[in-house]
Parts: sequence; structure tokens; C-alpha cells
Amino acid sequence: MLMTILDGSIVTVALPAIQRDLGFAPADLSWTVNAYLIAYGGLLLLAGRLGDLLGRRAVFLAGNVVFTVASLLAGVAGDPAMLIGARFLQGVGSAMATAVVLGILVTTFTDPGERAKAFGVFGFTGAVGASLGAVLGGVLTDALGWHYIFLINIPIGVVTVVLAVRALPAERGPGLSGGADALGALLVTAGLMLGIYAVVQIERYGAGVLWFGAASLVSLAAFLVRQATARTPLMPLRVLRSRAVAGANLVQVLALGAMFAFQVVVALFMQHVLRYGALGTGLAMLPAAVSIAVVSLFVYPRLTMRFGARGVLLAGLALLIGAMGWLARVPVDARYATDLLPVMVLIMGGGLVLPALTTLGMSGARGDDAGLVSGLFNTTQQIGMATGVAVLSTLAASRTEGLLAGGASGVVALAGGYRLAFTVSFVLLVAAFAVGLLVLRRSPADIEYEAELQPERA
Repeated sequence: MLMTILDGSIVTVALPAIQRDLGFAPADLSWTVNAYLIAYGGLLLLAGRLGDLLGRRAVFLAGNVVFTVASLLAGVAGDPAMLIGARFLQGVGSAMATAVVLGILVTTFTDPGERAKAFGVFGFTGAVGASLGAVLGGVLTDALGWHYIFLINIPIGVVTVVLAVRALPAERGPGLSGGADALGALLVTAGLMLGIYAVVQIERYGAGVLWFGAASLVSLAAFLVRQATARTPLMPLRVLRSRAVAGANLVQVLALGAMFAFQVVVALFMQHVLRYGALGTGLAMLPAAVSIAVVSLFVYPRLTMRFGARGVLLAGLALLIGAMGWLARVPVDARYATDLLPVMVLIMGGGLVLPALTTLGMSGARGDDAGLVSGLFNTTQQIGMATGVAVLSTLAASRTEGLLAGGASGVVALAGGYRLAFTVSFVLLVAAFAVGLLVLRRSPADIEYEAELQPERA
């Protein structure tokens, strides 16, 4: 999981070196990121369902093999086409492996305390991977060259496969006949890929990509209709009956969209406004990574056993709201100790939010659809992050251009754009808190649905 999440962002710092070495046209360079995101986000739901049908262990192992081979191809790429193709293949492998991870955790750790610890580790890998991706990419690129941001995955991938063969329980699914909805698979994959393409390209093309967004919505609507009528649906709509599952996925889209402001915009602010170097930025963000690690690994399991996942989620969102509110007023001449360090401490809320969302999002999973629910959860995670990138980057750039046109200096204009991104993130987190407070309450329908799950879990 850590490797997969890192690969979504680690390449961004290496883009200038990649462009210089491989001769990328400026218009094509972004595809080294987009090819991965489109394949990854577009295939998560399908891969999760395939895990239920073919066996989650088998799909996890196959995904890791594909990802490792693709990393080798990316590391030795000698031209743009080969690198883009390898990145797309990396996304395919990541989707296969990632989509079934939560399903494996849910079916392996049935004791609530052990499951809370497992979800704490899962939340830790997500938060730290997202925080360290850009920093690690800069260190590897400067020290060894951009090839090694891909080649480092090979030994990690080999070790992962070897350990997984020994550690993961063997299982067999019912086979493709249990949900081989080819038309549904085509509709949902096309819809997600078109949607993610529209999101990642909106900053560049603006309204020109709205047609892709409209096509995505039509395809996803047709997919839902198909699932309601198919004899063996790819995604049985019963998984959305749980208020906890539906609410957690909605909160995740809002919260992770906002968290982009911390993961990327804070780093940009430190480098472009405060003139920190890559190493200085990494060290400045180190307290955040440490606080998230400590909270998710050691604090979350204890709190969730005492107060429940919903209470812990709301507490974590409150901390994140404080962090984004603090950043929304950060001055151009910000001092680290008074203006940034408090944010790095408050961001520990991410160590509560991510595992709590995982617990709630997987609460409606049955043994035969745990991979599907896992794939759905990871899909909304990817949509939230991609949407946050597109929306906040576009708003920040637009605000900066407006300030420059009004006569502001470059640094002041950049700071104004970043502050707008922080403010919007604050609003998104408040909305996430409201959804968590109002929607994530157990209804009579939830109690009835949980009662239906008990025999199947047993």
C-alpha cells in the first residue's frame, strides 16, 4: 500500500529531469502522472470484484507482479511512449493489489481490537505515503537519478510477493460465473476512466473536458441501471444500503479532496513563497508524518474501542479543520515555529480520520463482497484526491493570476492563491464534519442490515 500510494506522487518532483532526459514535449509530460492515475482509479472497482470472484490472494499477488514488472520497464524507459505505457501498466498492477487489501484485512482480522490495529496500520501507510511521496522523489532524483524512483520498487515488490505467498490465507472464489457482468465491467471502467481523465485535465483544458465528464456520468448511470437489472451484477447494490458505507465514502471524497492542500500545496508554499529547498521542505513536514504515524498506530486503536469509529472520525476532522483554518491566514513572511509547526501538529487528525473512515467504509462488507466494498472505498479515495488536485490547483492558479493582474508581486500573488486553496479545504472539511455528524448515525435500516450480515460473517 505504501509503495502504491507513493507512486501516485513520487514522480511529480522528477518531471523536469524526465523531460530533459527523454525529450518530452511540455504538453505530454503530465501523462507520466495521468496515465497512472487513470488506470489506477478506473480499475479499482472492477479489480475488487474480481478479487471476490477469483480469490483476493490471487488478485493481490498478480497485481504486485504486474506492478513490479512495470516498475522495471519504467526505470529503463528510453523514450516517452515506453515510460507512459509503463506508468499505465503500473496503475493496472496497483489497482489489482490495492483493491483487495481491505477485503483481506476484514476477512483475516475478525476480532474488533485486532481489526482496529490493522486499520490503524492501513491509515498510517496512506497518510505517510501521501506526505512523503514528493519529498522522497526529490531525494532519489537528486542523489541517484529519476530512474531510481521506479527501480526502488523492484526489491520491495519481490519481498512483498514472497511474504504474501507465505502469510496470506489461500482462498477460492465462486469463479467468474458468480458475477461475470461484462457489460457492467465495461461501463464502470469506462465511466471511471473518463471521469478521472476529465478531472486531471481540467486545469489544462478548462471547459473543454466537460464532455468527458458528461460521458462519465452517463456511463456510470448506465452502470447503476445495469446492476439493478443484471442476473449476476458486478456490484450488487445492496452494498450501498448501509448508511455507514455510503456516508464514509462521501466523507472520504470531501476530506481527501481537502487534504491535498496539506500534501502538496503546503510544500509548494514553503518552496515558492518561503524559498525552502527540497530537503528543508521535507524536514519541515517531518513532524506531520511522525504525528500521523504515532496517532494511527498507537492512539487510534484505543480510542476507537472506547468511543467508536464515528466519534474518532469527528475528532480527527475537528483537528484537520483547525489545521486548515490556521493555514488560511498564513502570512507571506510566515515563521515556521508560529505559523507552520502548529499545523504540523494538528494534522495528526489525519491519523484518526483515515483508519476511522476505513472502519466505517468496510462495516457493511460480507465475506463474498469484501473485495468489492474494498474496491469501492479505494475508488472514492482516488476520486477525492484527484478532484482535490484539480479543483484546488485551478482555484489557486486563478487567484494568483488575478492578483498579478492587479499589480501584486509574484510572491504575494502566489501566497494569495495558496491561501485560497487552504480556505476551500477548510470549507470541505467542515462539510465532511457535517456529513459525519448527520449521516453516520446508525439507523433502523443499518441495524437490520447488520443483523443480516452476522450469519454470513460467522
